[in-house]
Amino acid sequence: MRLSDGRYLAFLIQDASRLQRTVFDRRVRKLGFTRAQWLVLRRLESQPGVSQSELAEMLEVEKATAGRLIDRLEENGWLERRPHASDRRINRIYLTEAGKKIHDTIGPIAEAMVEEELSGLNREERERLADLLIEVKRRLQEMAEENDLIEPARLEAGNA
Repeated sequence: MRLSDGRYLAFLIQDASRLQRTVFDRRVRKLGFTRAQWLVLRRLESQPGVSQSELAEMLEVEKATAGRLIDRLEENGWLERRPHASDRRINRIYLTEAGKKIHDTIGPIAEAMVEEELSGLNREERERLADLLIEVKRRLQEMAEENDLIEPARLEAGNA
């Protein structure tokens, strides 16, 4: 697929993701909330008790970035750190009651946005789109595990 024809998959996915983040941030800004904070609450709602390192890995961010998000959410009273039962170096992270309430407030906003962004697709098209993206993601995960590097000499020859 040529880059110039406007259908380059990586660009389309990146543009759609960027626009989705922008729209979501605008919709929750009036609540004093961000998409990044939503991702943390969403992960903790489905997987309570993860560590900061585990959360950083799930969010695909650095541990320090996850730590700052956790700090902000803790300051707002939306989550809490609890010591690990057998390892004092690790804290487990949980939603508080206030965190569960804000999660329940933001959840319908997120669901409505997804419904709106997919409104031009019927149910079968939505399922097919999800299936195709899952397959692309699966293949990319395999490729990442293969870790095939392009040799610099080959790259230079191809760019000459």
